[in-house]
Amino acid sequence: MDYSEVLRAIFMSTLRLGVVEFPFTLLELLLELLLPLFLLFMVYRLINMGFIRLINKSSFRESIQTGIKLWTRRLLRVGFALVFFMLTGRLFGARIYEYIRMFTDIINQPIFQSGKTTISFLTLILIIPVFYIASWTGKTSKSLVSKDLLDRMGLDEARQFSFMSLLRYGVMIIVFLVGLSVIGVNLSSITLIFGVLGIGIGFGLQNVVSNLFAGIIIILNRPIKEGDRIFVYNYEGTVVQVRVLSTVINTLGNETIIVPNALLVAEPVHNYSYSDRSIVIRNNVGVAYNTDLDIVVKVLEEISLKNPYHEPDRKNYVRVKEFGASSIDLAVFTWISDVADKYNAHHWMNMEIWRTFKELGIEIPFSQIDLHIKEGISTEKLPD
Repeated sequence: MDYSEVLRAIFMSTLRLGVVEFPFTLLELLLELLLPLFLLFMVYRLINMGFIRLINKSSFRESIQTGIKLWTRRLLRVGFALVFFMLTGRLFGARIYEYIRMFTDIINQPIFQSGKTTISFLTLILIIPVFYIASWTGKTSKSLVSKDLLDRMGLDEARQFSFMSLLRYGVMIIVFLVGLSVIGVNLSSITLIFGVLGIGIGFGLQNVVSNLFAGIIIILNRPIKEGDRIFVYNYEGTVVQVRVLSTVINTLGNETIIVPNALLVAEPVHNYSYSDRSIVIRNNVGVAYNTDLDIVVKVLEEISLKNPYHEPDRKNYVRVKEFGASSIDLAVFTWISDVADKYNAHHWMNMEIWRTFKELGIEIPFSQIDLHIKEGISTEKLPD
C-alpha cells in the first residue's frame, strides 16, 4: 500500500459533507483557517494576560481596573471574530453566499407546524438569544428601581423583595413573549402552548411545574427572602437567591445547596429572621448543691449583659431549670442583635462563664452516681 497516495487522497481531495461539496481541500482548511486561528488564539491569550498584568500594576482604582479588563476582553474577542469571518470568507471565496443560502434553507425547514405557527431549526436557535435578552432585561429593570423609592412608598424589606421579584419576572415574561412573536411564533395559538405543556408534563415535567408554582407562592407570601437565616433539611445557612424553580442557600460551612421550591413550600422551614433578626440564645450550666444560687444568678446576669453581641434594648434573664442528679441546672437567656452572630455569642458566653466561675470558685460538678449498700441482707436460700 502506498501511504503517500492515501495521504494525498485525504489531504488533497475536495471536502464533501453528504451531497454538499466544498471548494477547498482538507490541507487548505488546515493551513488557511485552522492553523491561523490557532496562532491568533495564542496571540490573543498572550496579549490578554500581558495587558491584565500591566493593569494590575497600575495605580488605577480597582473598579476602573475591572472595567478596563472587561472592555479589553470584549475588544479582543470582537477582533478575533472579525478575523475568523475574514479567513472563512477567503477560504470559501465567491461561493460563500451560495453556502450561506444553502445553510439558511436547511435551518428554515419546518419541523413543526400548527395553524399560522411554524417551528423550524432557526426558530429554536433564535429562542436562545430571545431568552437571554429577556433575562437581561428583567435583571436590568430590577436594578433600575431605587431602594429609596421603595422606602418612600412605605414598603418593608419583605414587600420590597416581593415587588422586585415580581417586577423582574414580569418584565422577563413580557419581553420573552414579544421576542417569540418577533421570531415568528404565533402567540394567539393558545392550544399549541398548552399542548406542548401537556406533552412536557406527560414526559416528566410535573416536578418542574410544581417547583414553578411553589416559586410564585414563595415570592408572593414571602416565607423566606434573600438574606434570611434559615434551617432546612438539617442545614443552616443564608438564603442567597430565590429563583423561579429553586432556592440557593449558602450554609455555615460555605456549601451551596440548591433546594427545589416545592420542598420549601411542603416542608417546615425554620426562618430565624422572618420578621426580626434578633434572637435569644440559651447557655446551660450546672452548679454544685452547696452553691449560693442568688450569687450564681447575679453573676450569670452580669455575664450576659457584658456579651458584645447583646442587644441593649432587650432584657436578659437567668432561670433555674431543675435539680438534677449531680447538679442544680440553670439556663442563661441572652438577646443578641443578629442571628448571624449566634454561634459567636454562644461561644463567648460559655468561655466567660468558665473563666468567671473559676475565678470565684463556683464549682461545675461532674456527673456522679452515689451507690449505697445496706448491711444485714440475708443470704439464706429462699425456698423454691
